[in-house]
Amino acid sequence: MNMSLGDAARDWLHGFLPAPMAASRYERLRGCFGALLGLLATGLISRAAVGTGVALPMLIAPMGASAVLLFAVPASPLAQPWSIIGGNVIAAVIGVTCARWVHDPVLAAPLAATLAIAAMFALRCLHPPSGAVALTAVLGGPAITAAGYDFVLFPVALNSLVMMLAAIAFNSATGRPYPHPQRPRANPHHTTDKTPLERLGINQDDLRAALGQYDQVLDVSSDELETLFQRAEMNAYHRRFGEVTCADIMSRDVIAVEFGTPLQDAWSLLRRHQIRALPVLDPARRVIGMASDLDFMASADLDVFDGLAARFHRIIRKPTTIYTDRPEAVGQIMRRDVPIVGEDTHIVELVPLMADAGQRHVAVVDARRKLSGIISQSDLVAALYRGGLKP
Repeated sequence: MNMSLGDAARDWLHGFLPAPMAASRYERLRGCFGALLGLLATGLISRAAVGTGVALPMLIAPMGASAVLLFAVPASPLAQPWSIIGGNVIAAVIGVTCARWVHDPVLAAPLAATLAIAAMFALRCLHPPSGAVALTAVLGGPAITAAGYDFVLFPVALNSLVMMLAAIAFNSATGRPYPHPQRPRANPHHTTDKTPLERLGINQDDLRAALGQYDQVLDVSSDELETLFQRAEMNAYHRRFGEVTCADIMSRDVIAVEFGTPLQDAWSLLRRHQIRALPVLDPARRVIGMASDLDFMASADLDVFDGLAARFHRIIRKPTTIYTDRPEAVGQIMRRDVPIVGEDTHIVELVPLMADAGQRHVAVVDARRKLSGIISQSDLVAALYRGGLKP
């Protein structure tokens, strides 16, 4: 169906409207407060470093734009340390050079901005405020013109360095990783580098190929895009499978042990009930670990094949001496870093744990953090299979 001229005009005008803001109130306040602290620290430190007798400004105007990026959108590729340092310094050098060699500022200003953008593209330090730095070097007034290349060191380089250090400190203190970590490129010949979900869904290679086909600069990193896609997939799974929670699929008759349960007794429970893992509880029935058949085998050094059966029986047999250097209780072989989820957790949240992290069992706790059930990989597969058959 062809779009009418009126519809096309309406859609075009809608492009002038502001897009919805997804950031929470806390995130907005965090960005504003960070910009306040960053700009204040930059101004004070710059004044203390050079004194008040300098004709150049203590804080140049483009730093306000840099503050928006570094504190409001710290994950942006345009806000990373090399972007602000490299972009601003290179733009200042180009701006001063253009001001010296092109005497008409109407020509020198756009030439400086254009060359700065080209240099930032080439050196992978694209930083929008750097365009303003290039213009400031040309149009900033007699003091900046007289300073020449000293303008590059102060205030540009000093302002940029202090602002970057302030962003590192503030973002780290408020839970925003900065510099934003970059995931290393996987070797295309090593398929084992990819997790099961990456092999089936969208991965970094897919995103890089799509970005290359899109052929425009996006103000978001590829790993952030991957995270957004994964969350969107999770939301789609929620909609498809309905509100199926861990309480709906967990095994409630859980065989559990305590920290001091002898290994032989615990192994007997695994064999008798034909299960593969035992939650380990404290006296209040809170989960403190998980002991599986693999933990028993690892404790027996079963990677040494000589006398395998003898080693295993020796590790689970009750000791006959007072002092021994081998483990005697479940608490000595259990894994402490085990995943624990609530009863109201959606089953889709278990997929990354069991598919990517390799967890075979997940303990389920109630509102009081006490054990109420356990979910195995087979429980999850069965639930997803039944959900996939729903219309």
